[in-house]
Amino acid sequence: MYKLVVLTDSDTADGFRLAGVDVMVVESEEESRKALNSLLDDEGSGIIAVNEKMMAAIDERTQRKIDNSYRPIVISLPIREQLTMGEDHRAYLARLIRRAIGFDITLRRG
Repeated sequence: MYKLVVLTDSDTADGFRLAGVDVMVVESEEESRKALNSLLDDEGSGIIAVNEKMMAAIDERTQRKIDNSYRPIVISLPIREQLTMGEDHRAYLARLIRRAIGFDITLRRG
């Protein structure tokens, strides 16, 4: 059976642990690159969820490896700072949905 692993920083790791998810804590971009490559080579990895900030820091070679493999599936997790600062919430959520499903969806208030 394949496992779900979350690659994140120590600030958000406890929440994932409380949910019963395997967590790898990394604190630097270099650590995250090494950990992600290790998880990509692990036969037991099914889904790797990576903190969005760390995902942005991966190198081109690793990104190609992710794009060309069918397993494990690598997804990025939105980070709190991005939700509270910067771009409009709707634009941010629309961008996440577009990346996940490949289509633009218009988000309207109910």
